[in-house]
Amino acid sequence: MDKPIIIIGAGGHAKVLLDALLLSGRKVLGLTEFDNSKWDTSIWGIPVLGNDDCINKYNSEEIELVNGMGAVGSMKKRHNIFSFFKEKGYTFAKVIHPGALVSPYSEILEGAQLLAGCVVNPGAVIGNNSIINTRASIDHDVRIGDHVHIAPGVTVSGGVNIGDSVHIGTGASIIQSVSVGNNSLIAAGAVVITDVMAGTKVYGVPAKEVSNEL
Repeated sequence: MDKPIIIIGAGGHAKVLLDALLLSGRKVLGLTEFDNSKWDTSIWGIPVLGNDDCINKYNSEEIELVNGMGAVGSMKKRHNIFSFFKEKGYTFAKVIHPGALVSPYSEILEGAQLLAGCVVNPGAVIGNNSIINTRASIDHDVRIGDHVHIAPGVTVSGGVNIGDSVHIGTGASIIQSVSVGNNSLIAAGAVVITDVMAGTKVYGVPAKEVSNEL
């Protein structure tokens, strides 16, 4: 049986996740938030409980967590939240919007978030704590690592391999069989036709590495 959920964060991305969870019939106990001006408020009747210390009131066997930290560029904060609570023994729920089209022959790992209108085709693997955002398309046999953000409207063609902690900006496209290295960033609207080395930033059509002069 599904356990009740606490969402870490109460910002824009957390609201999108809350919507998906409620549409899926999941019980959400509340959200956490560092900004104390939001404490004792609610979103669609779901309370903002306080800061992350509220989670310690619950045994790790009683609840599941959802990582509501969004990601623009760096995945570090989102990664740190996931790792911190995993070390405490908590489990992160998968969030799959009812409007996502997800093949039963794909593999979705812990804490992954698949949002409205996205497509995940057969043979794809979506890593731990990764986001497949609104209307993104993940084709067959794509491997996506942990702590990755695939932003809205991204197209990832078949056989692509994406490493850990990668951010792929809104509307970017990656052609078939390309590899994208760990900790890299692909700018919004870029078209990637060659491999991207780890730790680099690329932009443009076709995508090229950002020079130190920019």
